[in-house]
Amino acid sequence: MSLAIVYSRAQNGIDAPLVTVEVHLSNGLPSLSIVGLPEMAVKESKDRVRGALLNAQFEFPARRITVNLAPADLPKEGGRFDLPIALGILAASGQIPVQVLQQYEFVGEVALSGELRPIRGVLSAAVRARDAQRCLLVPMDNAAEAALVNDGVLFAARHITQVCAHLTGAQPLAPYSIPPTPPPENTIPHDTETPDLCDVRGQQHARRALEIAAAGGHSLLMIGPPGTGKSMLASRLPSILPSMSEAEALEAATIMSISDAGFTPALWGKRPFRAPHHTASGVALVGGGSQPRPGEISLAHHGVLFLDELPEFDRRVLEVLREPLESGHITISRAARQATFPSRFQLIAAMNPCPCGYLGDPNGRCHCSEDQVQRYRGRISGPLLDRIDMHIEVPRLPREVLNAAAEGRTEETSDTVRARVEAARARQMQRAGKPNCVLSNRQIERTCRLSKPDAQLLEQSIERLGLSARAYHRILKVARTIADLANSEEIITAHLAEAISYRRLDRQRPPSRS
Repeated sequence: MSLAIVYSRAQNGIDAPLVTVEVHLSNGLPSLSIVGLPEMAVKESKDRVRGALLNAQFEFPARRITVNLAPADLPKEGGRFDLPIALGILAASGQIPVQVLQQYEFVGEVALSGELRPIRGVLSAAVRARDAQRCLLVPMDNAAEAALVNDGVLFAARHITQVCAHLTGAQPLAPYSIPPTPPPENTIPHDTETPDLCDVRGQQHARRALEIAAAGGHSLLMIGPPGTGKSMLASRLPSILPSMSEAEALEAATIMSISDAGFTPALWGKRPFRAPHHTASGVALVGGGSQPRPGEISLAHHGVLFLDELPEFDRRVLEVLREPLESGHITISRAARQATFPSRFQLIAAMNPCPCGYLGDPNGRCHCSEDQVQRYRGRISGPLLDRIDMHIEVPRLPREVLNAAAEGRTEETSDTVRARVEAARARQMQRAGKPNCVLSNRQIERTCRLSKPDAQLLEQSIERLGLSARAYHRILKVARTIADLANSEEIITAHLAEAISYRRLDRQRPPSRS
């Protein structure tokens, strides 16, 4: 038979649409042409495939070979189609059976020696192959990553001859499997090198705010002078976050898989923690490029995005965070294509109270004028502050608090705090099926009801602080989380008052030095 059909997968954002590789052999001058919107790397595969088949002792047919990658309007990139093209040529020329190809999908780059090289984004291909109820055959270097997808049938090979021996039945490959993976955990066992919340001395107010943020998935802004523990607190947030579900772990791993850095199976089930430098561009944060790639906000999906020295970021860069904070995804549009990446991240930001960093210091070290302070804080727009759920001060601690360890006093560990956080998150999932931070307006009305005196208190606070309707809803969400941590079905005055206290800084004027 001179026609063979092989199934493969392209890469479009985090999706892996099906690509049908059609190979036809006809009479005419020997040639190999690839059609179906291939990019340069795909067009070059004809030379790689020819060298690989010859070096693997297969016959390369001296006929007119046409390879069609369907659908024709879907851009194809990379070397992921080398293996299916090579197998299609072998099947069309009768060197391997055609019928057996229908139950498989193939991805992989082929070296001139016939060895199979890994590709990027194999996780999304494994998910879609499982959903299509086909077996997936990948290079051996991709096998550990692809095997993270449960309920799929996976085969892995190192050389194209192994693939052909498997398809002909001469030497079948065993389905690839890895040892059973334990339930995803967001932290590895604690040791002396693992960041733990007990390392943070004092700062009880900040520790409380961090616990609330972890329980409800809320964003948090910390304001304080240098060296007060803001970065330490942020770096320890992943250690108290709830464990990732299998679906969350798979989504986060899929995004890492298509990124330039790639995914390491050892990171499976661990919450991402991304901390870009303040010189990062807007494209670095949201993603982009002629072939769209995920940015920091997508790489932090289901994890933490920490922005230290927040006012030092370019204001236009910070403004790109506004839509993803609300929608949980980012769409990157280019002239030739469009890609949508999920970006449900937890924003944690830190900043100094003034340009020199010592505003309000008891020693009077700050010499910034009020106008300088206002300009410094004005680098962060009101709409962005509105989207940050909680704002707290992290003051400088007395020396005796820092010496508490020498006196035998210890703080709560991350394990202790995480137990409370997971219990509160479980209540949220049972009640609404989602964390409090993403409750819709209707769900807020249903789950965050206030008594008449508390409703009046909230209205007065909104009026006095000059907050928006968005801030009104965010206060209710934080109050609901505080009630969940207290195992309370109702939001009481204490919960509401604490939630309001976490919003006072977004419209607060710089304090006087008098």
